[in-house]
Amino acid sequence: MFPDTSTGCSYEECKATADWLLAQAPVRPLLGIVCGSGLGRLAEMLKDPLVIKYSDIPSFPQSTVHGHAGRLVLGTLKGTPCVCMQGRFHLYEGYPIQKTTMPIRVFKLMGVETVILTNAAGGLNPDFTVGDIMVIKDHINIPGFAGNNPLVGANDERFGQRFPCMSEAYDRGLQQMVHAVAAELGYSSFMQEGVYSVLGGPSFETIAECRMLRSLGADAVGMSTVHEVIVARHCGMRVVALSLITNQAVMDYDSEKKANHQEVLQTGELRAQQMEKLVSTLVSRMQLQNNQH
Repeated sequence: MFPDTSTGCSYEECKATADWLLAQAPVRPLLGIVCGSGLGRLAEMLKDPLVIKYSDIPSFPQSTVHGHAGRLVLGTLKGTPCVCMQGRFHLYEGYPIQKTTMPIRVFKLMGVETVILTNAAGGLNPDFTVGDIMVIKDHINIPGFAGNNPLVGANDERFGQRFPCMSEAYDRGLQQMVHAVAAELGYSSFMQEGVYSVLGGPSFETIAECRMLRSLGADAVGMSTVHEVIVARHCGMRVVALSLITNQAVMDYDSEKKANHQEVLQTGELRAQQMEKLVSTLVSRMQLQNNQH
């Protein structure tokens, strides 16, 4: 039912990729950032960047989606050594789920301790408007209900335990820090928090599916992030995740609105600068906190 999961994702293969990257990296990264659709400019904030195409990295998947550049950028952000993915991998590209999350394990083996994940999502909560930034507090993993989970298969204890707890998948302290930073920057008017639901895609959700997800308690819906979160938590990394609400999900049969990828990318452009400022200020705040411990 699912693509073959056995290739390219073992501990040894992830370690070989991590070592290959570290041999070129100017500094060992402590922070990993994943840029969502239309949010690739986050990577351009890194100082003294080393840019490596995914196609040049051993065992790495390739990004096939417009709005995802397909490059890994290493450098420093506000003094913190970072590795940043400009473009991620999705189930709908045909990769096995373990392959879509392989970069997260590579991050871990490079030395990353915290990941900041960003995505573009459809708003299900009627109080959300296009351009809002939602801090993810929890998720609903729909593919996981059907057994499509990145941790399926033999568990390698070197990454983490067989049955990882997900009740605190999203770091509460970091969520609070995002809200505090947003308030200082004057962004509170477009900040939200809520539950993100992942679907497989690539077709956008039907009206009935949107209604179902809303009744289950989802505030936003997308096609990424959750699998990365599961793998990051499995191997002990702290996670904070932000959804840019790029379109309002259609919940009404009389509506003339239709979801489209162009709208997603355009909203990304409009909010990109604020998203960059939010993330960079968050990183400097995290750095400050680390220095005090």
